[in-house]
Amino acid sequence: MADFIRIENLVFEYVKSEGGQPLRAIDDVSFRVPKGSFTAVIGQNGSGKSTLAKNINCLLVPTSGKVFVDGLDTSLPENIWEVRQRVAMVFQNPDNQIVSSIVEDDVAFGPENLGIDPAEIRKRVDSALTGVEMYDYRKKAPHLLSGGQKQRIAIAGAVAMEPECIVFDEPTAMLDPKGRGEVLSVIKKLNAKGITVLLITHFMEEAAQADQIVVMHDGVVKMKGAPREIFLRAQELKELNLGVPPAVELGMKLRERGMEIPEGLLTIDEMVKHLCR
Repeated sequence: MADFIRIENLVFEYVKSEGGQPLRAIDDVSFRVPKGSFTAVIGQNGSGKSTLAKNINCLLVPTSGKVFVDGLDTSLPENIWEVRQRVAMVFQNPDNQIVSSIVEDDVAFGPENLGIDPAEIRKRVDSALTGVEMYDYRKKAPHLLSGGQKQRIAIAGAVAMEPECIVFDEPTAMLDPKGRGEVLSVIKKLNAKGITVLLITHFMEEAAQADQIVVMHDGVVKMKGAPREIFLRAQELKELNLGVPPAVELGMKLRERGMEIPEGLLTIDEMVKHLCR
């Protein structure tokens, strides 16, 4: 499978006030995101996850190293517009992304800025809202919606621009369990349609549903691999002050009590099926 995102020896430093030492937020990071895949990036606050996301979308430019999006070098000014058409971003707080007082107007904002024909915008808005199950709310005011609903509107706004990839920067961090479930369901549906997904999250049960996981700590990649490979290294994750999915934690405790529970069960459904057998 071809790579959609290729990160090679990326270094990014924030410049402090005049005379101050630069702060290195990303330190020699390299990994690849295959086209159409679902990659999760996990790590503690301050590990460099959000800085990484902004380098992918050209909101930041590498201090050294390279980021390629669909073959385009993000450090070249002439590529910025092309990269941002291919990669949309959804941030943690939907209120920071919603700019209009009517839901459908907000979803249309991105395509309008791309100069899309009005008739095509109408189709994209309706399709995007239907895809996130918010079409019936198209005439509503965003401030009257729940947190999960507002985040789905933000996702619809990204989808309406028809990107090939969406980077989600902790989109469920401010939501309750119901809202988190709604948003993750939408993300998985988008990925199933072929959109490349990069999800930054601190919820391990969300990361467990990805194709690959990248674990960051202090600006470096500590682990990368399939979820079952990563969560088998539970002790290493705990040393990085990271948890594991609830089903993995339960399996560990049951094994400590002498039960024969296979390693690699990632979800509650998998655990229930095993126990019922």
